[in-house]
Amino acid sequence: MLHKTFGLIFSAFTLSMVMVNCTSSPAKDKGNNKSSTDSSVETKTPNSDYKPAFAGQTRVPAVVTKTPISITLLDSSLQHPWGICQLPDGRFLISQKMGNMRIETTDGRLDKIVEGFPKVNADGQGGLLDVNIDPDFVKNRMIYWDYSEPITDSTKLLAIAKGTLSKDETKIENPTVIYRAMPAYKGNLQYGSRILFDKQGNLLVSTGERSGKEIRVQAQWLNSSLGKIIHITKDGKAVPDGPFANTANARPEIYAYGFRSPEGMAWNPQTGDLWEVEFGPRGGDEVNIIKPGKNYGWPIITYGIEYSGEKVGDGIQQKQGMEQPIYYWDPSVSPSGIAFYNSDSIAEWKGDLFLGCLSGSHIDRLVIKDNKVVGEEWLMQNMGQRFRALIQGKDGALYAVTDEGHLYKIAKK
Repeated sequence: MLHKTFGLIFSAFTLSMVMVNCTSSPAKDKGNNKSSTDSSVETKTPNSDYKPAFAGQTRVPAVVTKTPISITLLDSSLQHPWGICQLPDGRFLISQKMGNMRIETTDGRLDKIVEGFPKVNADGQGGLLDVNIDPDFVKNRMIYWDYSEPITDSTKLLAIAKGTLSKDETKIENPTVIYRAMPAYKGNLQYGSRILFDKQGNLLVSTGERSGKEIRVQAQWLNSSLGKIIHITKDGKAVPDGPFANTANARPEIYAYGFRSPEGMAWNPQTGDLWEVEFGPRGGDEVNIIKPGKNYGWPIITYGIEYSGEKVGDGIQQKQGMEQPIYYWDPSVSPSGIAFYNSDSIAEWKGDLFLGCLSGSHIDRLVIKDNKVVGEEWLMQNMGQRFRALIQGKDGALYAVTDEGHLYKIAKK
């Protein structure tokens, strides 16, 4: 365990130099009343010459946080953390890729290691992935998680499971798989996945399309679970009256489709909308507002290119009947877990979307106005960390975990 406060009290100028890599002088951003700079935070050359569908879909003006903030390293002993949620008493439940979870106090002390989970295949991007607690956790102590489940010697799939946290908080009792994202596949990439609850207590889970060219086309298939957001009950059944409940040969649990590697989902507390982020290949990382029954395009439309440098499919970015992202990046920042900030503690952040970025090695702040991105800031970009997941704590601070095993607290100074 390690506690280290970086003691960052930033002026607007210092933050623009250190955190957003922007040297222009701060100026008022018209329309959102937030301090900004004139240029985009992204300065690298795009991978393609693709043009955005509308103004503000990429490379919006950089913004600068004016509130002095502190960044504290609470713990550096986590083992490949992937998901984080907060228990009713304020402690954190953190999933670890190799197959267990840990309970941490808010000051970064390890409280308990939780064992008893089903076997995971932790190769590649697999392992024990996201975690969330039942809305009625105080009464039933139920935990939900998803993981890469080995099916045969060579194939695996994303499984969603639930189980009861024992009274001594050291094991999961009666672990039960409630849903499997079919079909199983041989690869080790792009499982997704995040778990949210809706207001009725049902689950929304994002699933990846598993990467291979021969399998990723199933993101467009309504008889496949891959590349989807699924809507299921706590027992894994399709929520009644879904958008494809009466569609022949379609899985009734599908809520939306056409996704590549959706590792981030969050509810916008100000609008009630469901937001999703996903990896593109080389470029084309996306932010989407999810509407039931809509097609989000992968792999037919994308602002990214293949890792080889070739076009994806026909190399098109728009098609009738397919949704446009409200924002995208090129080059990639590799967005994973996301969280909306909804506290008055740092008033200028309220309503903004925060993303943990992996290859980008920063926390990305997007200023949102009327469901559009109007400003962007890169935080903690010089710390050499791959930010996997983050949440807003009950105390109004942001908490983030990294692939390197760090737990950070970002709060008002």
